[in-house]
Amino acid sequence: MSRLSNAFAKGRPALVTFVTGGDPTPDATASVLDALVEGGADVIELGMPFTDPMADGPAIQLANLRSLGAGTTTAAIFSIAAAFRSRHPEVPLVLMGYANPMTIRGADWFAAECVKAGVDGVICVDIPPEEDPELGPALREAGVSLIRLATPTTDHARLPAVLEGSSGFLYYVSVAGITGMQQAAQASIDEAVARIKASATIPVAVGFGVRTPEQAASIARVADGVVVGSALVDLVAKHGADAAGPVKELTAALAAAVHSARKEIA
Repeated sequence: MSRLSNAFAKGRPALVTFVTGGDPTPDATASVLDALVEGGADVIELGMPFTDPMADGPAIQLANLRSLGAGTTTAAIFSIAAAFRSRHPEVPLVLMGYANPMTIRGADWFAAECVKAGVDGVICVDIPPEEDPELGPALREAGVSLIRLATPTTDHARLPAVLEGSSGFLYYVSVAGITGMQQAAQASIDEAVARIKASATIPVAVGFGVRTPEQAASIARVADGVVVGSALVDLVAKHGADAAGPVKELTAALAAAVHSARKEIA
């Protein structure tokens, strides 16, 4: 089994955590990533900073600016990823970002760099299924999971196209908006997850707007995983190079809530 498969095969929901690579600096990112692992995160998403992060709200937009201002490059992101893999050989690592940094040197180059750095999966926000040839074949040929996004507007007719060629897990974006700004009603999440899981053969993780252990636990009762990003990015913004402690504390609280969510209703 792959690292991603193992993360979702533990008999309980998985906690997926996101931080922006290079925020506040490339060197400081290592301690933040280690804190996520120590806190109990099952999957790590490492954001690739980009000048126009169209799907992200203010918290992650500012994190992108801090990272780019500190000189973070695509090469630096792969260096961070490779160093993470050497420290944490079994923890799944996913790169999340936008098409330009992933494709500007060619999809084959990007896929090869993912393999060299020990990256397990890629989420590209702005390459829809219709444009899959831009990146998907190269990643699949390299054995790197292409993790697609589904949204509240992904209807029954479109869902098969989203699922085809996707692996690792499906990321359900629970709000029709940007990261960190609002949370969907639980009833709408329940309905959407049930509908998607009826068609999907891969785990379904839910994100966007999840900030507290209580919110995470509610989602974990129905989803295979819960994604938390902006709340952690806010801690990096507040504490800078000293963010590891607060990040580990919040991650531990989120992990406890997510991992025990099903037991509460058993």
